[in-house]
Amino acid sequence: MKHRITVAHGDGIGPEIMEATLKILEAANAPLEYDTIEIGEKVYLKGHTSGIEPAAWDSLRTNKVYLKAPITTPQGGGYKSLNVTTRKTLGLFSNVRPVRAYAPYVRTHHPDMNLVIVRENEEDCYAGIEHQQTPEVVQTLKLISKPGTEKIVRYAFEYAKANGRKKVTCMTKDNIMKHSDGLFHKIFDEIAAEYPEIENDHKIIDIGSALLADSPEKFDVVVTLNLYGDIISDIVAQIAGSVGMMGSSNIGEQCAMFEAIHGSAPDIAGKNIANPSGLLNGAIMMLNHLGLGTVASNIENAWLKTLEDGIHTGEIYKEGLSKEKVGTQEFAQAVIDRLGQKPSTFPVANYPDGEPLKLNTLTKRAERPEKKYVGVDVFVDFDGDANTIGDGLRAVKHDVLKLKLITNRGVKVYPDGMPETFCTDHWRCRFTNPDGKEIGHADIISLLEVLNSAGWDFIKTEQLCLFNGERGYSLAQGE
Repeated sequence: MKHRITVAHGDGIGPEIMEATLKILEAANAPLEYDTIEIGEKVYLKGHTSGIEPAAWDSLRTNKVYLKAPITTPQGGGYKSLNVTTRKTLGLFSNVRPVRAYAPYVRTHHPDMNLVIVRENEEDCYAGIEHQQTPEVVQTLKLISKPGTEKIVRYAFEYAKANGRKKVTCMTKDNIMKHSDGLFHKIFDEIAAEYPEIENDHKIIDIGSALLADSPEKFDVVVTLNLYGDIISDIVAQIAGSVGMMGSSNIGEQCAMFEAIHGSAPDIAGKNIANPSGLLNGAIMMLNHLGLGTVASNIENAWLKTLEDGIHTGEIYKEGLSKEKVGTQEFAQAVIDRLGQKPSTFPVANYPDGEPLKLNTLTKRAERPEKKYVGVDVFVDFDGDANTIGDGLRAVKHDVLKLKLITNRGVKVYPDGMPETFCTDHWRCRFTNPDGKEIGHADIISLLEVLNSAGWDFIKTEQLCLFNGERGYSLAQGE
């Protein structure tokens, strides 16, 4: 039986590395049929700001398996990342990026590294919700959900369990972002307790990134938020030998997308020098996802034998280490020539055939907590100093809500601010009920009406809530 998949050749080096990858798949007799769609720069410039024509979604949703080459997103406003759009639209919540060293044939300072980055794929800053709020300040909303976090953390532990991995490390910045990253860390600890056979730990993302760059062999599976995962997966791929070597899978409940982790590299497009290994490794992951383990093993073993034989593209070619520098298509032919052969130094790939393993990503929807409103942060566009806005808002009369403090870029500047603190035109003005009693929406609306009548330019509000009595908002720096 042949499997029908959707293929996109992409931009920049995309068409070249896709051609090379499909040649290898064909030579290995992979039982595949293709629907080809156009995505990327040409589609953007036709006026489709998402980078994909509406009809292409039908192919993706029907075939449910997608092999995608890198694309170029035009510079400037108005263009959304198609990678992010595809992942979110198709529910591809888990980005899995295996990274290993290929020493001694590919130069690296970390010959023993063999780890997997499991990156949350739908949330965080990649929600793509941004606003310019004042002439001087823009905002990005970082969104972390409990169900999304439960799903990706459980996937990481299930992946470790299914693949014989011994340890899962969580990386966050919850010493600063105590609510968003704090939620991710809290759920990690809760789910880790369900897998006592797998070691677990947590690292703050900054020192975690440093440790990954310095001693990656100490890590096994790393699970983290979207932005951090994007960054550290490129770091570890590069120190393993080359970002051009690694593939990735994007896994959802219904669909899956496979790709290289690198971009479209337009500066070297059309020169037949790009390394197709990243996309080829993505295709190997795709074959395993389809249950075609024998074909996947044959291709991976031929690819490993090619590396062992010193047949290398330019970015990994090293005098005295490599034997022959080849172009994109020549490298593909070298892999084809070695189909049926096995590596002598690297472990031989031996993937099973059959249905792909379904990992448990069950989320537990808890009862909704009791929610109480206790105040509101009103953000104001004001070109002036802290004392002027503070005294002005203190003079505003409201029966329930009173000004408690003002911050600028998160730092308390009123009352009792420091003259050294630099301020922009974007002010967070926190109003609370001095009696500590619960407030309602009507109180917030009436406050805004009073502020509007007084001529204050408010630009957004954020309600201050307690959930089962626990504070659901951050304190100001200096509060």
